[in-house]
Amino acid sequence: MAAGDPIVVYVDADACPVKDEVYRVAQRYGLGVKVVANSPIAVPREPWIERVVVSEGPDVADDWIAERAGPGAIVVTADIPLAARTVKAGAATLAPNGRIFDAGSIGMALATRNLMDDIRSAGGQTRGPPAFSPRDRSAFLSAMDLTVNRLKRAGYG
Repeated sequence: MAAGDPIVVYVDADACPVKDEVYRVAQRYGLGVKVVANSPIAVPREPWIERVVVSEGPDVADDWIAERAGPGAIVVTADIPLAARTVKAGAATLAPNGRIFDAGSIGMALATRNLMDDIRSAGGQTRGPPAFSPRDRSAFLSAMDLTVNRLKRAGYG
């Protein structure tokens, strides 16, 4: 994507708790949204929202998003390895809790995720993520708005 191209939001839709918030922000700014999942999910019938159903299999939706996301795109995912791929490709990447992944933060997020994975595979106990809260939803809306405005100032959209 080059400056002047429209901003596209890619949503890693399986278990994404902020799809409605993405739709609201996208409608306000006139953005296209691609909702990507391994099985059909309900999306609003709007010309700017596209439901993308990919084949079953591990990382198929992630691969689809990672192959298309780049500068001027926004990716919404809680999947840290996917976030690392999209950050590397130049996409603005957000977690549903409002965390912004960038070149300065993705390395630590990936290392922490891998450490927890290693602990679990060795039989250790770890806590799962905290319950999604209204504060997370609000933080996501703020981060999404900030990201869209940053991309618009950079000439996208």
